[in-house]
Amino acid sequence: MNPKRILVVGAGHVGLYAALRLSKKLSSREAEVIVVDPQPHMTYQPFLPEASGGNISPRHSVVPLRRELRKCTVVAGAVTRIEHDRKTATVQPIIGPPREIAYDHVVVAPGSVSRTLPIPGLHEHGIGFKTIGEAIYLRNHVLEQLDVAAATTDPEVRRRALTFVFVGGGYAGIEALAEMEDMARHALKYYPELTASDMRWVLVEATQRVLPEVDRDMGAYTVQQLLKRDMDIRLDTRLESCVDGVVTLSDGDSFPSDTIVWTAGVKPAPMLDATDFPRDERRRVTCRPTLQVVDGDRVLDGAWSAGDCAAVPDLTKPPGNFCSPSAQHAVRQAQRMADNIVAVVRGGQPVDYKHKHAGSVASLGLHKGVAQVYGIKMTGWPAWFMHRTYHMSRIPSFNRKVRVVVDWTLAFFLKREVVALGQLHDPREEFAEASYPGSKA
Repeated sequence: MNPKRILVVGAGHVGLYAALRLSKKLSSREAEVIVVDPQPHMTYQPFLPEASGGNISPRHSVVPLRRELRKCTVVAGAVTRIEHDRKTATVQPIIGPPREIAYDHVVVAPGSVSRTLPIPGLHEHGIGFKTIGEAIYLRNHVLEQLDVAAATTDPEVRRRALTFVFVGGGYAGIEALAEMEDMARHALKYYPELTASDMRWVLVEATQRVLPEVDRDMGAYTVQQLLKRDMDIRLDTRLESCVDGVVTLSDGDSFPSDTIVWTAGVKPAPMLDATDFPRDERRRVTCRPTLQVVDGDRVLDGAWSAGDCAAVPDLTKPPGNFCSPSAQHAVRQAQRMADNIVAVVRGGQPVDYKHKHAGSVASLGLHKGVAQVYGIKMTGWPAWFMHRTYHMSRIPSFNRKVRVVVDWTLAFFLKREVVALGQLHDPREEFAEASYPGSKA
């Protein structure tokens, strides 16, 4: 028989795990697996705060696709259109004309992007925290702000430079805020001109609690720990404007800041708008518990989806509930979906995805954390250790596990790196100035 062609759109948590499992379970005579993604790596997002805080090397929080997916065909490009009626996807390579790829099965897993609001000034002055590039930039930027503050004699410039605003009190926002503050506080020992009281760390959350994935008492504990570190926690408050870097909040407060980090939720990737797949009111691809794409009661033959971009019914809860957009669900959905595709290719029947959310873990900086797993609640060092242990076990590849553990081990004996490499963000600036026509030889 002719091998089936399985096209995997996106190489995030769902795409990488699904492709890896498919390539292991299906022989080359049964199927060809093609993975399309603009990036040459998968980013393990739970490690972004640690990479940004300098606890692990940024390279160790990403997984190279070509190394892990040796039995797959990896195409570096972006899927710009999917016509499932024709079972064809249009791919725009990094360079060159677009190409069409026909498929028998398609895994739609482009993931999500930051969900922003039309807030004046946010586009010009805000930055997200979903990619390794954003994590590296934020680390360099925070350290550069310490240099700015230490070098200036203007109190207004110093106050603006040392005011750091994080919008969104979910896991991404809390961990990013806590790790960055922890890193900056450590770096201050090398800045005799500055003290911890000079820094202002502000969390802006539109609801009345943080970490909605855990019980309220755990969220309250998290707020108390952040307040003990003199952070400014604004609950039930919205960012209304940040024009010219002047932050205006719904509680009437206003202050300048050169650091505005947006972590207030995600939405399905915009590329789904260029497909003919059915979507729900939140623009997610509608799925059955088997992870097959469904249009009403009709299952779309050969179409599968999972992760942040998919509306997957949560069978552990009452009807009408869907799986949350978490890495925990994404990894397990990918494995279930891959097994279902294997079953269908071999003439079998798919099985429903059902997984009760085990709980959540979060780091609040070095040796500090909060965890709620299977109803057991932990705080402080035990929660931090569980956070590290869990995510080390989940990051793909033995290579990355070893490198992360080595990073952590060295951190016990060596001081944290506090070097800003801001030139990475515009590496040609110096050369462009030196080579400008008319410059002196």
